[in-house]
Amino acid sequence: MVTVTQQKCACVDCVCIVNIDDAIKKNDQNYCSEACANGHSSGSGCEHQGCKCCGASS
Repeated sequence: MVTVTQQKCACVDCVCIVNIDDAIKKNDQNYCSEACANGHSSGSGCEHQGCKCCGASS
């Protein structure tokens, strides 16, 4: 049996991979940051290196 420990952030435009245990949980989804979890309501991205998500609707 395979145990999944990581997955892509639930934000549509985000490219981050998040450890499920460390993820920000919202609406049964796993996010890499508060910005992604809140749908970029303040207009800021997740600020992780190489990711350009911002203003995405998750």
